[in-house]
Amino acid sequence: MTILGWHHITLVCADAARTVDFYTRILGLRFIKKTVNFDAPDSYHIYFGNYEGTPGSAITFFEWGNAPRGAAGIGGTHHFALQVPDRNALLKWKRWLHDHAVRVDGIYNRKYFESIYFRDPDGCIVELATNTPGFTVDEAPESLGTVHQPPPPELTARHRDAEAIAAEMWAEPIEAITPDMALTRGLHHISAICSDIQRTHAYYGELFGLRLVKMTEDFDNLGAPHWYWGVGEGAPGTLITYFERPSGSRRAQIGTGQTHHFAFGLPNAEVQLEWREKLIAAGLSVSPVMERVYFKSIYTRDPDGHIVELATVDPGFAVDEPLEALGSTLRLPPWLEPQRALIESSLPPLP
Repeated sequence: MTILGWHHITLVCADAARTVDFYTRILGLRFIKKTVNFDAPDSYHIYFGNYEGTPGSAITFFEWGNAPRGAAGIGGTHHFALQVPDRNALLKWKRWLHDHAVRVDGIYNRKYFESIYFRDPDGCIVELATNTPGFTVDEAPESLGTVHQPPPPELTARHRDAEAIAAEMWAEPIEAITPDMALTRGLHHISAICSDIQRTHAYYGELFGLRLVKMTEDFDNLGAPHWYWGVGEGAPGTLITYFERPSGSRRAQIGTGQTHHFAFGLPNAEVQLEWREKLIAAGLSVSPVMERVYFKSIYTRDPDGHIVELATVDPGFAVDEPLEALGSTLRLPPWLEPQRALIESSLPPLP
């Protein structure tokens, strides 16, 4: 009953066309599926990823045009991170984004990786993080996550040279996203917010069976626990991290610019049913298996109320259109096909 790693993250946007433009033209992701919210088919559900739309590469959005702006807080996501290979890729991305009028913060050294931060058009924080040096930089592989690792003083917010960090930039203009920049490796990690890190560990470490690979602190808010769970030695693409905030802090509000849910990948439907029984036996509320055409899903919530999905990796996004044509036409599940004319008339065109 092993969790494979990330399957996808689903966020809320106000304008699907604007989101398509940003994630394809600015970030270079492939638009892999144009469909609707199966539970509210008068609005778009759009998917981005690498060329094949492999699990762990998918970033999806519900379009909620009239929704209020979301807010981060307990029970919500802080940001998501995509993988890049190294520091040079970060420098190139910083230059590319800057030249496209996107404000960038960093490069910051997070000890286990380096990263930059920016926001998408709805205000969601997006991080690009390197795959090295990894979590064994300060602990042996066999003892990961067993001892608190305080942030090195020179890497914390109070010791940074903000002007030097802001000035660091790839020297030449970037004419196009180069192969070493391409965001084809998928998610690096997702960071959420909890009210009790030990209770969160009981959920992900003990119930879900993910390995606690690092106990450290928020480098930007010393003293606040920041823990990481993942598969193996904390492979990028498997990592979930939580910042602990004091009880009574603001709770998250789902809305534009915020995560609706995130999904871990499971190998098949049989394992998914085993997980459903396990979660129910643990006293959690779990949805029935939901048919999502490209995968099957069950939904539950973390201890602070964040929606957590467990999704199968099969059959994949090429089940209803050829791989080379992914995202080119509006796809509907079989039970909505009789309503196609009505649905299409209610949806604005996308680029």
